[in-house]
Amino acid sequence: MTKAIKNLFLIVFLVCCAFKWPKENVTVYSIGDSTMSKANTADNYPGRGWMQMIDPFFDEFVKVVNRGASGRSSKSYRDEGHWNKVITRVKAGDYVFIQFGHNDAKEDSLRHTDPQTTFKENMQNYVNEVRAKNANPILFTSIVRRKFDKNGKLVDTHGEYVTVVRKLAAKMDVPLIDLNKMTTEVVENLGPEEAKKLYIYVDPGVTAKLPNGKKDDTHLCEAGAIKVAELAVKGLRDIKSPLVEYLIK
Repeated sequence: MTKAIKNLFLIVFLVCCAFKWPKENVTVYSIGDSTMSKANTADNYPGRGWMQMIDPFFDEFVKVVNRGASGRSSKSYRDEGHWNKVITRVKAGDYVFIQFGHNDAKEDSLRHTDPQTTFKENMQNYVNEVRAKNANPILFTSIVRRKFDKNGKLVDTHGEYVTVVRKLAAKMDVPLIDLNKMTTEVVENLGPEEAKKLYIYVDPGVTAKLPNGKKDDTHLCEAGAIKVAELAVKGLRDIKSPLVEYLIK
């Protein structure tokens, strides 16, 4: 090989190393309950879903489509047609964040699922239908409720609905972000009083929507939703998701 040809190969190699393929636009859908959904902030309402606060963490190539729905379980979300509106729009390369469990334990027949049977089946179906579109499911465990016992120890209120998601992620080889574990650690470290700052604790008269005020240990305020969004982003980094390339914070 002549020196000129070697130099040409070297130039081509250096150009290839310097060249960066442009990013592709990607859509991130989220399905789940009110802890992730977009809250109506009119009249100074303090509630926020964590997916509502995640946009600033991504660059301009990511479109976040938050389709979480208040009060829905893995069953009612599909039965009421919410899922059909999402999956018909999902295209190859998109991402779908899936978080259910808060409302699956409700006793009413429209929402209740059994963790080891119907809940597990519903979550499997969501994953399989996303994959059938050549898109990318990511499972999330439910965020923790602020419920402490008299000794100041945090009480688990989700039980098998969380463990089923963890086991299902391992079995189906689905990326998992364990928000339950992460939020448990945060809330435990804050303690019973400081942890209120993450949830909806509002005095009477602050908002017309809650004239008598509210003490809510399930739903997040703005600060809490931002914190959980930060944890979700940390989770993306921990699992080395391709979405990390699109993070700016």
